Amino acid sequence: MSKYDFDEIVPRENTNCVKYDFALERGMPEGLLPMWVADMDFKTPPEVIERLVKVAKHGIFGYTDVKDDYYQSVVGWFERRFGHAFSPRSIVKTPGVVYALATAVRAFTNPDDRVVIQSPVYYPFFGTVRENGRRLVDNPLVYRDGRYYMDFEDLEKKIVSEGAKLLFLCSPHNPVSRVWSFEELQTLGQICLKHGCLIVSDEIHCDFVFGDRKHLVLTSVMKELEDISVVLTAPSKTFNLAGLHSSNVFIANAELRRKFKTEISRSGLSQLNVMGLAACQAAYDHGEAWLTELLEYLEKNLALCQEFFKEKLAPLRLIPTEGTYLIWIDFGPLGLGHEEVNKLVIEKARLWLDEGTMFGASGASFQRMNVACPKSVLTQALERLEKALK
Repeated sequence: MSKYDFDEIVPRENTNCVKYDFALERGMPEGLLPMWVADMDFKTPPEVIERLVKVAKHGIFGYTDVKDDYYQSVVGWFERRFGHAFSPRSIVKTPGVVYALATAVRAFTNPDDRVVIQSPVYYPFFGTVRENGRRLVDNPLVYRDGRYYMDFEDLEKKIVSEGAKLLFLCSPHNPVSRVWSFEELQTLGQICLKHGCLIVSDEIHCDFVFGDRKHLVLTSVMKELEDISVVLTAPSKTFNLAGLHSSNVFIANAELRRKFKTEISRSGLSQLNVMGLAACQAAYDHGEAWLTELLEYLEKNLALCQEFFKEKLAPLRLIPTEGTYLIWIDFGPLGLGHEEVNKLVIEKARLWLDEGTMFGASGASFQRMNVACPKSVLTQALERLEKALK
């Protein structure tokens, strides 16, 4: 019998929730069912709530940092879940993965340097490069037979021809839901080692892997990658803590870590949010049983989607979801332009999804949908889409 109730509807309206309360401010009509931004509609584990209540009741929210037990909690999580032993001294705390992406760009490159991304990909990859005065080099993923693959020949060619200094890796990949294999990560790593290209690996969705697949921490694939890699992690997706702004960056190489910390100092950041630090440690210490049940629930939601698309949503194609709780829907068979797809989704289905062009030009015929919600909400969304297609 389940200990946690993921079927519970937790009202989020009128809480200043970005997902539910800001449709008009974000150019959307009111009354849409929001299935877009990547946070979940589930309460965080009760142990995390209890820890936050305890901190709140103490009543003083002064400058706060962490001691060795925090680092052991973080390292212990990745050792138990992924069999990879990070050194506690390699951890640098930041107020989020996107902050860490931008910090890495400034720390490891100069203005006008080239940074490689693999589109379609998480849209802040684009912004953190452009807004810091660097130039994007796109190594597009190859969409073949309903699945995405890395184009290694194109990657090596562009690293060399563009003199790229940095590559952003999304692992597991958002939005195409790929969980990269050992061979894929090894090949990527060998190319970057050969040409002196640093890798920033965004692994924020690492805890969401389904079936018999396994997430591989980038630096676990080849020891040599520790000298050219920065691994970004956070408890925010796993335990629905995004609003508490806490992430842990692993940088094994001392010189890279020094440069990264220097850039953090230049930004004026010192300590993180007291609540974020407390929640992170409580989640990693006590949240494993909750996560186990959550993953079982999400697998059922994904199975529901697969069945529904197969039986009722043809000719739409659902890309196989290997990781993350975000499904990637191909509207291409309808033969519509992306504006027409948006109109179908928004005006007819009354859904708020993430349109594919946010993730790059190759996402024009796609939409991203968040399925980390109660089954009843997901069913309602799928039925709305079915009705719109008819």
